[in-house]
Amino acid sequence: MARQISRIVDAHHHFWDLERNYLPWLCDPVPIPFRYGDYASLRRNYLPQDYFRDTHGREVAGTVYVETEWDPRDPTGETAWVQQLADQHGVPSAMVAQAWLDREDVAEVLAAQAAFPFVRGIRHKPRAAASPGEVAPGSAGSIGDPAWRAGYALLERHGFSFDLQTPYWHLPEAAGLARDFPATLLILNHTGLPADRSDAGLAAWRTAMEELAAEPNTAVKISGLGVAGRSWSADLNRAVVLDTIEIFGIERCMFASNFPVDGLVADFATIFDGFAEIVSGIPHGARKRLFHDNAVRFYRLTL
Repeated sequence: MARQISRIVDAHHHFWDLERNYLPWLCDPVPIPFRYGDYASLRRNYLPQDYFRDTHGREVAGTVYVETEWDPRDPTGETAWVQQLADQHGVPSAMVAQAWLDREDVAEVLAAQAAFPFVRGIRHKPRAAASPGEVAPGSAGSIGDPAWRAGYALLERHGFSFDLQTPYWHLPEAAGLARDFPATLLILNHTGLPADRSDAGLAAWRTAMEELAAEPNTAVKISGLGVAGRSWSADLNRAVVLDTIEIFGIERCMFASNFPVDGLVADFATIFDGFAEIVSGIPHGARKRLFHDNAVRFYRLTL
């Protein structure tokens, strides 16, 4: 039997305190369109003690907190709050902070985020088309927007990586971004969002993933694999996980929980046991990189 992975680095998770902090998508009365459908159950506080409960029985050696679309008027407010949590509870180990790349004050925001030593990167979700046929390269707020790219160009001076969350039909543009800024590590979130599991949808997703993976300064987090109306299972996600590993290679892939968001489709144990089942046939050292070592390297963790 293959040796199991005992130590995990969770490369993507969130906390929020909706009694203290304003997150528009969780606090405003009208919900936003969401890829998993109804997300009303997320409108509750999710704090370190909740994460420890969800991960009970797992040796989580480190974690990476990713920005939560906190009030954009106060991006460093989130960072200061998360630093307090880290000081009190020991999690997270590092943070991917918020900075809207197309804002006029992006240089000042990035400098302020860089003053927090545990900030390793930035996330700002670019504007995305609703379907592949609606992509308009260069549109305002998108990856190709000159103002957005000007903000992206500033990441290098702070040594920041960039976490990109966008549907797979924008990955050709993302490949161009990676090519144009080779000193900045681009980490694709949530496996490129392969929500369309039809044969045609998966074929288009694979082609886009291959184009991004051709750029050496890219990596991917295998997470966010929920499908609306279906429970998370190894059978449902096996092909996507294995294809991603084949496309990017073991050295550029990380497993992550996306908790509490992916709690909408499964509990923590189901997701990580599912990952373990899917990759049980590969050597122990390679599995260790997927579950632990790659996240340590990409996010420069000291555990």
